[in-house]
This record gives sequence, C-alpha cells and structure tokens, in this order.
Amino acid sequence: MYPITRRSPRLLLRELTVDDVNPVHAIYGSPEATAHLSFEPRSRDQVSAIVARSVESAGADPRTEYALAVTRHDSGQLIGFARLALDPHQQQAATIGFALRPDVWGIGYGRETVGLLLALAFEDLGLHRVWAARAPLNEASAKTLLAAGMTEEGRIRGHVFVRGSWRDSITYGVLREEWQAAVAARS
Repeated sequence: MYPITRRSPRLLLRELTVDDVNPVHAIYGSPEATAHLSFEPRSRDQVSAIVARSVESAGADPRTEYALAVTRHDSGQLIGFARLALDPHQQQAATIGFALRPDVWGIGYGRETVGLLLALAFEDLGLHRVWAARAPLNEASAKTLLAAGMTEEGRIRGHVFVRGSWRDSITYGVLREEWQAAVAARS
C-alpha cells in the first residue's frame, strides 16, 4: 500500500522523503528524544541511511514496514517519526513505535500519532493485533499508549541492549475488535 496518508485533527502521517533527513535527525540525534528509545542518538549520516532505507522499503511488494513522517496540519512541519512493522512471528499483527521532538511533548501529539497508526493497522491493513513496547522509566509513553486504547500486557526481561546494559521492555497490545469498540464509543 503506497502512498500512506492518514489525518487526525492536528496531525498528518505521510511517507518520508529524502528531504526529511534534517528534521528526523532533530529527533533521532537528540539525547533527550532518544533517552528511552532502544538506541543512542544517531549521527546525521545514520539518520540519512534510515530515511533512505525507509523511502526504499515503501515501494516493497509486499510492504512490511511503514516508516512515516508525523507532521502538523497548520505548518506542515515534521515533528515526529512513526513506524508500523508487520510482525513475522504473528499472523495479521504488527508492532508500532514513534518518537516526537521534545518541544512538542505533553500536548497529546503522541496519543494522536498512536491513534493514526492504529487506524492504519486496522482500517487500511485489516490487521488483527497491534503491539508496542516502552522503556520501564518512560511513564509518558505508558500514559500515551493507554490513552490510545492499548492494554499493558507484561514485561520482557533483558529485552534491549542499549547504553551498555540490558533493559526490560513493558509491552502493550490492542485487538481490532477492542479498537473498533473504543472508536464506536467515542462517536
């Protein structure tokens, strides 16, 4: 499925372009933005390679990864990076993740981004299940995932090796029928 465009009241998910390297680097190169992610801050060259790989993977058939820009409607400014990857170990399932610029934290953009990813998963791709993981100390992500309708499912011990040590991950999941019921309840 290409190209992807998904809108919420304030945000737009769109395909990445090679012109997005600098704004993505403002996120992935930031120690603050990557403090709870599964990797350390990236160099501009590393981000350039990530964006190039994402642009290339968008044309894959079948497409198994959706690496997307999160932009604001009012300005078109890229404020985040969102990713949905089909899970090869589960039928009709995907994992999601996102990172936003620190200057836009705390105003609901995370919840909107997760909502857009879930709509992509369930409405456009017809998936059955979506899951996500967060660092144990990332309480903001916990609130975001729960507010978007996901359920905390458990802890994967020693899941990610980052900054010289193993870190656990807290997992969340949502099924299509749960998401549909939540959407219907808000309507």
